[in-house]
Amino acid sequence: MDPNNGEQPPAPEPTLPSAEQMRARRLAKLGATTSSTDSKPSADQKTSANGGASQNASKPPSATSTAPPSRTSILAQNAAGQPSSQTPTARTASASATSGGAGAGEEQETHKTAAATVAAIPASSTTVLRPEGNASKSGFAAASAAAAASSLCSSPSSAKRSLGDADPAAASSANAPTDPPARRTTTTATGSDAGNSTTASPAAAAPAAPIPPPAPVNPAELRARVTDETIASVLRISMDPVRTKDRQGHPLRFLPELRKSLLQDAGLDDQPEEERPEEKPEERQQQQQQEGEPQPEPKRQTSTPRLTVDEIDAAIYEVCGHYDLKRSVLDYLLPCYKTATRRLKGKTSVPEREALQEIKRLCLSDMLFALTNYDFFNRESESASDPKPVRDSIVPYLLREPGAPLALDMDFMVDAVARFDDPGSGEEGQVQGIFTGAMLEISESLAKKSINDGSCKPYVDAMLLYTRFKPLVVALANDPSFYKKSVAALGIESDTLLGPFFRLSPLQPEARSFYFSGNDQARAGGRSSAQSELRNHQDILHTIAMAFARAGDGPRNRLLDWFAYAMNVNHKRRALQVNAKEVASDGFMMNLTAVLDRICEPFMEATFARMERIDVDYLRRHPRVDIHDETKLDADQAEADAYYAQPAAGESKFISEVFFLAMAAHHYGSGGVVQKYKDMDRQIKQMEDQLARFKEESNKLLAAGANSPLALRAAAVVKQLTADIERHIVHKHALEAVLLDEQMQQRALMFMRYVSVWLLRVASGSDYTPGKALQLPLPAEKPPAFRCLPEYVLQNVVEHFKFLFRQVPRILPSAVGDEMVALCITFLESSEYIRNPYLKSSLVSLLFSGTWRMYHLMNGVLGDALSNSQFANRYLLHALMKFYIECESTGMHTQFYDKFNIRYEIFQVIKAVWPNDLYKRQLTQQSRTNRPFFVQFVNLLLNDATYVLDEALSRFPKIHDLQKQLQDGGGTLSAEERQQRETELQQAEGQAQSYMQLANETVAMMSLFTQALSDAFTMPEIVTRLAGMLDYNLVTLAGPASRNLKVANPEKYFFNPKVLLPQIVELYLNLGSQARFVEAVASDGRSYKPDIFANATRILATKGLMDPSSLRAWDSLRGRFAQAKALVDQAETDLGEIPAEFEDPIMGDLMVDPVILPSRHIVDRSTIAQHLLSDPKDPFTRQPMTADDVVPATELQAQIAEWKAGRLAAAKAKSTAAIAAATDAAAAAAAESADAKEASTASSVADTANASTDAVPPGFEDDPMDTAE
Repeated sequence: MDPNNGEQPPAPEPTLPSAEQMRARRLAKLGATTSSTDSKPSADQKTSANGGASQNASKPPSATSTAPPSRTSILAQNAAGQPSSQTPTARTASASATSGGAGAGEEQETHKTAAATVAAIPASSTTVLRPEGNASKSGFAAASAAAAASSLCSSPSSAKRSLGDADPAAASSANAPTDPPARRTTTTATGSDAGNSTTASPAAAAPAAPIPPPAPVNPAELRARVTDETIASVLRISMDPVRTKDRQGHPLRFLPELRKSLLQDAGLDDQPEEERPEEKPEERQQQQQQEGEPQPEPKRQTSTPRLTVDEIDAAIYEVCGHYDLKRSVLDYLLPCYKTATRRLKGKTSVPEREALQEIKRLCLSDMLFALTNYDFFNRESESASDPKPVRDSIVPYLLREPGAPLALDMDFMVDAVARFDDPGSGEEGQVQGIFTGAMLEISESLAKKSINDGSCKPYVDAMLLYTRFKPLVVALANDPSFYKKSVAALGIESDTLLGPFFRLSPLQPEARSFYFSGNDQARAGGRSSAQSELRNHQDILHTIAMAFARAGDGPRNRLLDWFAYAMNVNHKRRALQVNAKEVASDGFMMNLTAVLDRICEPFMEATFARMERIDVDYLRRHPRVDIHDETKLDADQAEADAYYAQPAAGESKFISEVFFLAMAAHHYGSGGVVQKYKDMDRQIKQMEDQLARFKEESNKLLAAGANSPLALRAAAVVKQLTADIERHIVHKHALEAVLLDEQMQQRALMFMRYVSVWLLRVASGSDYTPGKALQLPLPAEKPPAFRCLPEYVLQNVVEHFKFLFRQVPRILPSAVGDEMVALCITFLESSEYIRNPYLKSSLVSLLFSGTWRMYHLMNGVLGDALSNSQFANRYLLHALMKFYIECESTGMHTQFYDKFNIRYEIFQVIKAVWPNDLYKRQLTQQSRTNRPFFVQFVNLLLNDATYVLDEALSRFPKIHDLQKQLQDGGGTLSAEERQQRETELQQAEGQAQSYMQLANETVAMMSLFTQALSDAFTMPEIVTRLAGMLDYNLVTLAGPASRNLKVANPEKYFFNPKVLLPQIVELYLNLGSQARFVEAVASDGRSYKPDIFANATRILATKGLMDPSSLRAWDSLRGRFAQAKALVDQAETDLGEIPAEFEDPIMGDLMVDPVILPSRHIVDRSTIAQHLLSDPKDPFTRQPMTADDVVPATELQAQIAEWKAGRLAAAKAKSTAAIAAATDAAAAAAAESADAKEASTASSVADTANASTDAVPPGFEDDPMDTAE
C-alpha cells in the first residue's frame, strides 16, 4: 500500500500456523484457561498506534490479558535493561499477527538495520540553538528543504515492504513482543497466592487467546516515527530526557534547546525537567511484579516531539556547538556520515532513505565548513582556564589506518571531491584548499621521517588515496608548493610537494644504521629487508607519478617540470669533489631514476617498434633538460650553441620528454651513486691503512707513558678512525643493497638497450634495429644532431653495462642483445664520431667485460656474439686494430699508461674470438690489402713488447736487492730507513705486476699472430726490429744476468720464466721459415750471441719446457743462424770501410734504397719507414711528414750499387789471383788444407747445434730458471 494515502492495508493472506501457534493450541487442548480478547483494537491500542498518550492508562489491566506496549516504551525498557513483562500468550498472538503481515526475515533485517550505529560518542548536558541569521548555512538550508520535499518510492509494493521494514511492530499486532526469547517471562494469579509471581511451566500455561486482527496503520504517523527513529539512531540524539540510551546501549545526546524550540512551534509547553514528578520506573516495575500485573512500556511523554528531516541541520549544529573542546567535531560528524552512508547501501524504506540522505549531505557539508571556517559552530571556552577548542583538520583522519572508525573512507572522498566542481554550493576553491593544505602538511611532516620508521606509511598511503581522484591530483599540481624554481638542490627534497616522498630510501643515514649495523648475518638480513621495502616504495612512487601524468596536460607538465628541475640543479653530483650540502641525496636521485625507468617501460618493447616516437629534435624545442654545460660527443661549445639556437618546429611528445629525462637521471642519479660506490672501497682501504699506522704509534706512546697527552690524543684518533671506518662500511652495504637490486637493474638494462639502438639510428641515419644490417664505416659527414648530443648519453650505457658485468652479471645473459656488440664496434671503427678518447676506450672495456667467463658461458655474455655474428665477423678485428693504433696518443696526461691498459683489453677480446678461423683469414687479408695499416699495427705491437718486457724484467733486480736488504739487514736498519725501503719495494712490486701482465699478454698475442701470418711480420720495415727485440729478451732470460731475476714469490708478479722463455723461442720458430728473419737475427750485432742460444737450448731440454720435436726444430734453426752469421761477417770483410756518403746517418749501415727527406737529408727507405711508424715527423727538423713525402735518391743508389759491386769484385779477384799463383803442388796442398778446414768448420757447427746439455758454458753456473729465492 502507499503510506501517503489513508487506505487501510489489505487483509493478510492465510498462512500456515507458526510453531508457537501450534504449541498454544496444544496447551489449550490440555485444558489451560485463558480469557478471550476482542478482535477489535482497544482505545489504548488505537492511541498507541497513533503515537499519542493512552487515555485509559489508569485502567487496571486484566490478569490474563496484557495491554500492548508502545514501541517507544519497548525501546525505553531495552535502553534501561528491563525485561519485557509480556506473557507468552501475548507473544504467541504477536507472532501470529506478524506471520500474516511482514515476514519473520524482514523483521530480523529491520532490527539489524535499526541497530547499526557507529562508535560511542560522549554525551553533553548542554546545547544551543543555531543562530537563524547564519548566512553561511543558507545554502544548506535550501538544499535541506529540497531534500525533504522529495517524493517517496512510487511502487506500492515497495512502500508496503518499506513500512514493514521500518517498524514491523506497527505493521503487525500491537501486542507483538520485541524482547528476545531468552528474556521472556510470564506470571499467573491463583486463588491463594495471587500476590506471588512464579514462572509458569509449559503444562500450567494458559491456553492461547484468539489472535486479534492487525491494528489500523496511519501512514503519516508511521513515516514520522521512522524518520524520528532514523535521525535519532544515526545522530545519537534524543528529544526525550528519559531516554538516554538506544536499544544497543549506546548513549544518546539529549537536545533540550531543540526540544524547546519544536514544542514552542507546536504551541506546547515544555515542563522543566526539575519540576516534573519524580518517576521511578524500577519501583513501579517491582510493584507490578509483586501484584502480578503486566509491565507495559513507559509511554512517550506528551511533550516529547518527533524529529523530522527539517530538524537535522539544527540538531547537528546543537551537538557540535557544545562538543568536547579537546576533540574535533569531525570525531562526531564523520561517524554519523559513515553510518548514514553504510545504511543507505542496505534495504531502507523511503522515509528512512530520505532522512539518511539528508544526514549524509549535512554531515559532509558541516565537516567541510568546519575545516574552512574554524568558528563555524561557535565553540568557545567557558572560562580562561579551559582549553581552547581543537582546530579542526583533515590530516589526522587521512593518516588513520583504512577501515578505522575515524578514518576517511572512499565514500567520503568521492562525495567531497564531487564538491570541487559544484558552482552552486558557494564553496568554489575552499574544498580544494582543504585537501591541498592537508597534503602539504603531510608532505612537510614526512620530510622529517625515514623509510625504516613505520610511522611514515600512513603519510604515503594518504598520497596514494589522493591519486585515485583526478580533481585532487589537479589541485595538488596547481598548488605553488608543488614546484618552486627558487628551491636549492638539497631543498627540493623537503620544500616541494613530492620531494619528501621521493626522499625515503635505505640510503638515509637513519635507515643505513637500522638495516646494516651488526655482523655479516645481520647485514644480510637487513639487505633483504631494505630491498623489499625499497621495491614497494618505488612501486608507490611510480603510481603517484603516473597519477599526475594521466591527470591532464597541466599536471603532466608540472610533473615533468619538477623532474627536470631536480636534474638541472644537481649537475654538481658528477663533479670530481662532491659537496653533499650542495646536491640532493643519493636516495632521492636513485628513486627519481627508478621511477623514470618505470615510466619508460611501456614503450620499451623488445621489438623496438616505438623507437620512432623518440624525437632527436627534442633538444631544439626549448627542452626541460639543461645540457648547456655538458660536454658534447663531437662538438665544441660554440658549435653546439649555434646548432641549438635554431629551434625545431613542432611539439615534443611525452615519450621524448621522459626518454631524455631518464637519460639525465641515469647520469646525475644512478651514475653518481655508482661512482660513489666505486670510491668507497678505496676510501675504506686508505682509512684502514691510516688506522694501522695510528695504532702502531699509539702502542708506542702507551708503552712510553700511558697518561701522556700524545698517547691520549693518539687513542682518541684511533677511536674516531674506527668509528669512521664502521660508518663507511655501513654506507657501502647500503649502496650495495640499492644498486644491486635485480628488478631495478633489469629495467635500467632495458632502457640502456633502447638508448644504444637510438644512438646507432641517429649516427647512421638509418632505421637500425638488432638483426638489421648496419653499414660501416659511418658516413663521413657526421649528423649535427649526433655531434651535439651530451656525452653522457653514451657514457651512461657503457658505464652501466660495465657495472652490471662486475656486480650483477646474473641478469645479463637473457637481456643483452646484438645492439651492444654493434654499438661498440661501430664507434671503434668510426672513432672520429666521438671526441673523448676515454669514452672510446670504454667501448673496448665493455667488450672486454663481455668476454669474461660467466656461469656456463666460457667466453662470457658477448663471446658468442663476437665469434658468430656476421656484423662482428666483418668489422671487429679491423676496429680493434684501428683503435690499437689510435690509443697510442689519447691526449690525456695518463696516456702513457692508459694505452697499455687499453691494449691489454684488446688482446683479451682477440684471444676470445681467435678460435674462429675467419679472423685469421682477415688478418692475412689486412696484411695484403692494407699494408701501411698492418705495418703500423705490428710496429706498435713490437714497441709495446720491447718496452713492457724491458720495464718488467728490469724491476726484478731492484726487487731482489730490496728484499735482501730487508731480510739480511732488517735489524740494523732504522725505523725510517726500513719504512723507506718498504715503500720503494711496494712501488717496484706494483710496477712489476702491471708490466709483467702486459708483457705476458703481448708475447702471447705475437705468438698467435706470427703463427698465422709469419710472412707479414718479416716485412723489411719491421723485421730488423723484431729480430732485435727477440734477441735482447732471450739474452735477458738465458744469459748470465738472469740470476738477478730471482725474487721471493715470483708468482706474485705474474712472472714465470719457465713459461716466458718457451714463448720467446716459439716466436723464433714461427718466423724461422722466412730467410729475411734469419738474416736479421744473424745481423744483430748487439744481442745475437750463439752461446746464449746454446744455453737456452740446455735450459729447455733439462727443464722439459718444450717437446722433443720443437727442440729439434730449434736446434736446426740455431744452425741456420750460425751459417747466416758467417756469411754476414764475410760480406762485411769484403766490403771493408763504408764511405760516409753511402752510410745511413741514423743506423750507420750501408744504404740500399736511399731516399731524400723534406729536410733534404738522405736516409735509407727502411730507416725512415720504421721511424714514421712511431713518429710521423721528419727526424731532423721535427716537421710533419709521411712516407709519400720522400724522394728516391736514384743517383746515389746507383753509386752505392756500383761501389758495392766493385768492392765485391776486387775481393773475388784477389782471392782468384792468390790461388792461380800457387804451384800445382801448393795448389794441391792448399786444396787438401781447404778440405780439412771445411770439415773442421762443419764439425764445429754441428757441435754447437748438438751441444750437450751437461756442458754448462762459463758464466752460466747458476740456473736462470730458478727465479725463486
